Amino acid sequence: MNNQDLKGKVQTVTGVIEPKKLGPTLMHEHILWDVTRPEVVSEAKNKNLQEVTITLQNVWEINRRSILDYGNQSNHRYSVALEELSLLRAACANAVIVDLTNFGIQPDPLGLRYLSEGTGVPIIQGAGYYVDEYIPEDLKASTVDQLTEEIISQVRTGCWNTDVCAGIIGEIGCMWPLRPFERKALQAAALAQQETGASINVHPGRHREAPFEIVDIIQSSGGDVNRLVMSHIDRTFADLDDALKLAATGCILEYDFFGIETSYYWFNDTDLPTDYMRLAYIRSLIERGHGRQVVVSHDICTKTRLSSFGGHGYRHIFQNVVPLMERKGFSKGEIHMIIEDNPRSLLTFV
Repeated sequence: MNNQDLKGKVQTVTGVIEPKKLGPTLMHEHILWDVTRPEVVSEAKNKNLQEVTITLQNVWEINRRSILDYGNQSNHRYSVALEELSLLRAACANAVIVDLTNFGIQPDPLGLRYLSEGTGVPIIQGAGYYVDEYIPEDLKASTVDQLTEEIISQVRTGCWNTDVCAGIIGEIGCMWPLRPFERKALQAAALAQQETGASINVHPGRHREAPFEIVDIIQSSGGDVNRLVMSHIDRTFADLDDALKLAATGCILEYDFFGIETSYYWFNDTDLPTDYMRLAYIRSLIERGHGRQVVVSHDICTKTRLSSFGGHGYRHIFQNVVPLMERKGFSKGEIHMIIEDNPRSLLTFV
């Protein structure tokens, strides 16, 4: 499709729809994915390891060290995904999911279409590239122009040799310090945004300066910072002042670790808030005039966070967090803004 066909529309894995058809939206999830770290894959192959079996006896411990157990960082079982989406639909009948599984972490666009058609849950596919360590060496030699053309094609023609078109660019993966390929991917995302009118979602490196560097790159490449979603704010900033400084750039702040309440996460080097604390940060942003710049999600990327394996699942925000927001004094208008109005604006092509 050309820009005119997409302008003012939302593109799901089953086709283009009117924005008014979008209900409450999870802006950053993974439904069919594999983010298993390369060294974990290598060790599993060398030792001929089978995927971990998750049980009631070990689910807590596996969840605590979630990236170390082979098999926990992936799911391509349609039966599991169908059950998870059905639970989501039961909790919120008109819920929408943005699946940001893109190149490097084994996206399955046709699988997402199958799941969407089977459950009635609208799903939006992300375009682009994940972090450097998941990218083949030959692809890293690509030019910015080549990467740009590929992202544009994923939006207009289809993703990864399918006819399933992306409805957002991202999550563009970045580490700290930024790798050369990641810088090119950011520049390509900004150029593709200009051409398609899509929003961009970025996975920043784990350093408080990383989001600001990304904003500068997107801006200097001609991207629209007001349609740039910065993921993982709740694991990147421990200080509200940093969040306010980032909000002042105009970009969107995504609190997407809802449901993770642990003091040990990713090698124990990341301080994470509780859901109560996440809502306190969001309340502060609203009070300072940045309510239109906040979106939320779970970023489920391990089996142990799925309901099928003892976790909270995709329904957690609608089943537990929204009632908590009401108890904490969020107005219906504020809740609607964060889970419906802001996502709808970002997912509508301009």
